[in-house]
Amino acid sequence: MFFISLFSSTAKSFILTFMKSIFIVVLFIFIVQTFIMTNEDSVKIWGFIYYSKIGLMNSLTMTSKIVAISSSIIWFFQVTSVKHIIYALEKSGVSSKVTFVIASTIQLIPQMLQLSKTITDAQKARGIETEGSMMNRIKAFIPMIGPLVLSSIQQTEERVLALESRAFSAKTKKTMIYELKKQKIDYIIVTLCGIVLIGYIVWRIQL
Repeated sequence: MFFISLFSSTAKSFILTFMKSIFIVVLFIFIVQTFIMTNEDSVKIWGFIYYSKIGLMNSLTMTSKIVAISSSIIWFFQVTSVKHIIYALEKSGVSSKVTFVIASTIQLIPQMLQLSKTITDAQKARGIETEGSMMNRIKAFIPMIGPLVLSSIQQTEERVLALESRAFSAKTKKTMIYELKKQKIDYIIVTLCGIVLIGYIVWRIQL
């Protein structure tokens, strides 16, 4: 996935996102499975720290699957915009209500982060200390919860009004402002992925 991100010119953002999120989880699982949990072949190193080859193999099995799936998801959302995903789902026959739920779920965390940043900047402008020690951060976080929740509720109401103004609940067929046109490479990639998937299924059945 790293080499794929190089070809798509997203390697820097891919590595940053991966290191901030997945790497910490993978490292934690690796340490716990290899040095904390005891197995039949565990050898005591110091105190509660053990080394286990079984734990090492288990950690590699778990973390490799996590890295494979999560890195694919990270790269996918870096090269594909939400509106293109929603458009493709609607063109494939998915209900508009389902696509709205998917779009809202995808955009929820970025919107909440942006909103919390705005509230934090407003608190700084009023002289509230939001940086420094852990206690200062906790004291600044608690007053931020109220405006964050109220602003989220207000945005929900505004979103509902915007959807109704665009005839979201209307039963008639809707038109799109833009259109995604597939190229030859798109069909080639889909065909190759289908062949690889079928080959993998046949190979697993034979095992």
